Amino acid sequence: MKKITLLICYCLVSVWSIAQKGVIPATVQTLSSPNGTLTCKLYQKADKKGLKTIYYTLTYKNTPIILESALDIQLDNHLSELAMALKVDKTTRWCEDMDFLKASQSSVDTTWKPLYGERSLIKDHYNAAILSFQKASNADYKMDIQVRLYNEGLAVRYYFPENPKGSYYQITAENTEFSLPKGTTAFYTQWAQGKYQELPLSNWVDSGERPMPLRLANGLWACLAEAQMVNYARGKFMLSKTKPNTIQTSLYGGVDAITYFGTPWRVVMVAESEGQLIENNDILLNLNPPSRLTNTDWIKPGKIIREMTLTTQGAKDAIDFAAKNNLQYILFDWKWYGPALTWDTDATQVKAPLDMPAVVQYGKEKGVGIWLYVNLQSLVQQADEIFPLYKKWGIKGVKFGFVQVGSQYWTTWVEEAIRKCAANNLMVNIHDDWRPTGEMRTYPNLMTAEGIRGNEEMPDATHNVTLPFTRYIGGAADYTICYYANRIKTTHAHQLAMAAVYYSPIQTLFWYDKPAQSKDEPELEFWRKIPTSWDETKVLQGKIGEYISVARRSGNDWFIGTMTNTEARQLKLSFDFLPQNKTYKAHLYFDDPSVKTATKVGLKTITVDATSQLDLSLLASGGHAIWLEQE
Repeated sequence: MKKITLLICYCLVSVWSIAQKGVIPATVQTLSSPNGTLTCKLYQKADKKGLKTIYYTLTYKNTPIILESALDIQLDNHLSELAMALKVDKTTRWCEDMDFLKASQSSVDTTWKPLYGERSLIKDHYNAAILSFQKASNADYKMDIQVRLYNEGLAVRYYFPENPKGSYYQITAENTEFSLPKGTTAFYTQWAQGKYQELPLSNWVDSGERPMPLRLANGLWACLAEAQMVNYARGKFMLSKTKPNTIQTSLYGGVDAITYFGTPWRVVMVAESEGQLIENNDILLNLNPPSRLTNTDWIKPGKIIREMTLTTQGAKDAIDFAAKNNLQYILFDWKWYGPALTWDTDATQVKAPLDMPAVVQYGKEKGVGIWLYVNLQSLVQQADEIFPLYKKWGIKGVKFGFVQVGSQYWTTWVEEAIRKCAANNLMVNIHDDWRPTGEMRTYPNLMTAEGIRGNEEMPDATHNVTLPFTRYIGGAADYTICYYANRIKTTHAHQLAMAAVYYSPIQTLFWYDKPAQSKDEPELEFWRKIPTSWDETKVLQGKIGEYISVARRSGNDWFIGTMTNTEARQLKLSFDFLPQNKTYKAHLYFDDPSVKTATKVGLKTITVDATSQLDLSLLASGGHAIWLEQE
């Protein structure tokens, strides 16, 4: 056994020695996560021509996660003079004539309290390194590689200090690589509202969306993500054209920047299970600046129903239904101000048969606020006019429709629109292809966003149990949950459980439903009781694309949602996450074909504690919900 162990060690050392050929010793930096499980090595290597490349590796408990991978960014207007002298192609990497200057390391260990979230306290704990470089051909041009290593994963970005002699930079591409162990597969979707596929790292049609979970052959999990994507082009992930098993950053387009500036963070989350990735997604919030809003009393998470008729009476009916069912808001969706998909539009005028002042006042009396949908054309043309007007009307939030995404221009436009809404005490829900990268920390009036294949498309249950491990790692998502619509492809208990499994501070319920469809089914108690902001979140069990159980705590009460894919399933639910020596009244809501209601949801109440276990018998495309009320 000792001989075998020695042989393995010798092989590992040999591989490391080969990989380190050409390394510039002074550049080598080793960074560990606070708990010591993750180790990142950074270094620079020079080839025979003198061209240099910056590399990094990442391991988890000495198991490779990211093999030797290049860090590089491409700038069009500051080409490498060394590369040109060597007659290298003009698209050569900008970093290839960078000289290493110095490195520094530091640590941060703080805790902050979000206005709302999946937990009431967020720990921001990491070790950091900054590697400083300057161009060998022109010392005025400097660049830092900034690295943070959390227990949850790695974050790295490029930072350009102020350069008075040449402050304008034109970024044409990022060449950040993620070289992965052989056998890794990715959960890939080509666009933000698409279906997911598990694919090998070969033969992708196009770049894939972020966050992108990765299943490693060694049993570990990783997830590639983007954080603080502000005033920049959206980054997605594409396969390297030259290196096998390697993914690299793919920008939507070019970026014009003036020093000083930093690129978005490229993130590699690491976990022992796919459920852990969900629990660790605070890393994306931590990589964004703290809130820039001083007064946030007007920001109120809650549940919302879409009003379908766009009439005064329909609005009052929706408000009555909302008040009865503990929903905090109603939404007037598109066409309340007339045709939306045209530049010949005016979102200052109510064109539908709606008495807006009367409806707002009626809602105020009932404790129900009003949200308004506004399409891109009106947002672009009228933002400075409509946001102050809506504040005057007493509107609580604006849902942005059909936003453009990807380019630096539209990224900046979206942030500016969020900021303008904040200045007018308006919450925001962004729909269509846009996905968050942690911006909710900086602008907490951004409550949720779409960027998800939700109930507008009516996906199947397999897709529904893929989303928590993919899209929801990126943050709050507006799935637009339905209940009575005959188009849903799941059981009603499956839809019911979504309110616990899916996180959205503005949680849309009854998307395609009308109040008149409700028979006041007893299981609606679960939606009446459930909040949308949490003190604690735990993923109890789950396998991507198969099933999931999530428990969320608000105060003393817990809410648990379990969902399965298109297959029937037997699961065992443990309550060992509960505090010892406390008992709870467990209100169960489950699929029961024998129940004499159209929704076929049964109810039962039992007593549980930390030692309890519950056998769940899930129908195909089914679900199970639990409200735990502390006794």
